[in-house]
Amino acid sequence: MSSYDALAPWYDQLTGDVPYREIADFYERAFRADGGEFRLLLDLCCGTGSMTWELAARGYEMIAADRSPDMLMQAQNKRRDCAVPPLFLCQSAEELDLYGTVDAAVCCLDGFNYLSLDALREAFRRLHLFVRPGGLLLFDIRTPDFLRGLDGQIFVDEKDDVLCLWRADFDEEAGALIYGMDLFERRGRLWARSGEEHVEYAHEPETLRSMLEAAGFTDVRLLSDGPQGDAGRLYIISRRDEHG
Repeated sequence: MSSYDALAPWYDQLTGDVPYREIADFYERAFRADGGEFRLLLDLCCGTGSMTWELAARGYEMIAADRSPDMLMQAQNKRRDCAVPPLFLCQSAEELDLYGTVDAAVCCLDGFNYLSLDALREAFRRLHLFVRPGGLLLFDIRTPDFLRGLDGQIFVDEKDDVLCLWRADFDEEAGALIYGMDLFERRGRLWARSGEEHVEYAHEPETLRSMLEAAGFTDVRLLSDGPQGDAGRLYIISRRDEHG
C-alpha cells in the first residue's frame, strides 16, 4: 500500500479542522520578528496546497513541492485570488532542486515526520542550498510522546461519500508510528474499498536541533505554543547561516 494516493481526492474533506490561517499567522509573526525581507517562499511537502494558496493570497510568491502527483493534482486545481499563482513541483524533500534561493522555507502538518533520519538529514542539506543566507526554515513535528500515545488506537472519519478507518501501531524498533487506512468511497449504490499505509517517524527534538546545526542552520528554536501545540505539535524555527 502507498500513501497519499487513494486518499488525495478526499484529503481536504477529511481534514477540515486544520487551522491553516492560524499557522500562516504564526509564520508571519516569525517573519516580522526577524525583520528581513520575505517575499519568495517554499512550501515543502505541500500536499493539496492549502497552505500554499493561503500564503499566495497574502501576497507571497510561492514555490511548492511534494512527492505525491495525486496530491499535487488536487493542489493545482485549487484557485484563490493572488498576484502570482504558485509554482508546483513534484519533488521529494530529500531531492529538492530549485533554480535559485528562497527567503524562507516552511513545512506544515508534520511533513518531516514522514522522513527517516537519513532522508531528513539530506533534506536539511538541500534546504541549506536553497534558503538564502539569513533566511528562515520553519516546520513542525508531532512529538515522540504524541505518536507513541496513538499506539493501538482506531479512528473513524465519515463524510457523505467517504468513510475512512485507520488503525495506529507504534513500532519501537523502527521508532515510528505505522498506520493503515481503509477508504470506502461511494460509487452510485455501491462502495469501493482502497487502502494506504503511512509511516511517521518519532524524531527527538534535540536530534533535529543537532542535525540542523550540522547542516548549517543556526538560532534553532523549539516552540510548543504555536497552533495545535496542545495536541503534540512542536514548531521549530531556524536560520540559514550567513556564510558558507
